[in-house]
Amino acid sequence: MAEQNPQQSTAPENIDYSKPVAYDTNGRPLYAHPPTAEQLQQPASQDQAIPNDANADTSSHQVVHFTRAMEPAAPVISDDTRRKHDESKRRFPSLNLSEGEYIISAVKRHPIGLLAWVGLPIIFTIGALLAIPFYADYYRDTTSTAGLPGVDMVSLFLLFGIALVWLISLAAIYIYMQNKFFLTNESVIQEIRHSLFAHHEQTVSLANIEDASYRQTNILEQLFNYGSIRLSTEGDETTYRFSYVTNPKKQIAILNNAVEAFKNGRPISDD
Repeated sequence: MAEQNPQQSTAPENIDYSKPVAYDTNGRPLYAHPPTAEQLQQPASQDQAIPNDANADTSSHQVVHFTRAMEPAAPVISDDTRRKHDESKRRFPSLNLSEGEYIISAVKRHPIGLLAWVGLPIIFTIGALLAIPFYADYYRDTTSTAGLPGVDMVSLFLLFGIALVWLISLAAIYIYMQNKFFLTNESVIQEIRHSLFAHHEQTVSLANIEDASYRQTNILEQLFNYGSIRLSTEGDETTYRFSYVTNPKKQIAILNNAVEAFKNGRPISDD
C-alpha cells in the first residue's frame, strides 16, 4: 500500500475562489481565499446575492472610526450672511453667536405684562399723597393729640413707602424686560432672568426642535394679541416656554419655517 504524504494538500482542486463562502452581518462577502483583482471586478451572479439585513445576525456590533483633520477647513460664508452676522453682533453684543449665525427674529414681550407693575405703584402714590392732607386735617381737629404721630412723621413714613414701592416696581420691570427670546438661522436662544442676580441662558439647535406651538387661553390675550409659545425637543423631551409674546401666531410661523428649512438643507428666509 502506498504511503500518503502528510504534506500533500487534501483540499479539492475544483473550488471556485471567486465566489464567497459566507457573508458578514453587514452583507459583505467573505471568501475562502483572497480574490484576485479580476475576480473582484466580476459582477455578482445570482447565487452571490447579498442577504437581507432583516435575516442577518445582528448580535455582533462593529465600530467604525473616523479621522478628524487637525485643522478643519473653515466653512464658506457668503458676504450677505457675514453682513447679517456682523449686524446681529452689533445689535445684540451679549449673545454668543457662532461664525455665520445671525438673528432672524427677536421676539418681544407684550407691554401688557407691565400693567400691574406700573399701575399699582401709581395707585399707591396717589393714595399716599391724598392721605397726607386728610391726616393733617384729622390731626388738627382732634381734641386730644396724645398718642398720635405728628403730621411730619406720617408724611415721612408715606414718602418712604412710595419710594420703596417704586424701587420694587422698577426692579420687576427690569426683570420682565430682560427675559428675551431670539431665533437665529441655527438655533433658538432664550435669556431667562429670575431676579436681579439670578439668570441663565438656554440654547436649542433647530435640528433638535420637534414641535413648536402657541397658546392664547383667554379673551384678553386674543384682544391684545399676545400669548405664550412652547417648544419641545427630541430625545430628552424637554419643553421650553416663553410667555407674553407679541403676535405669537406670526412668531411660531417664522420659527416653524426656519426649522423646516434647516432640517431640509434649504436657505432660511429672514423675511
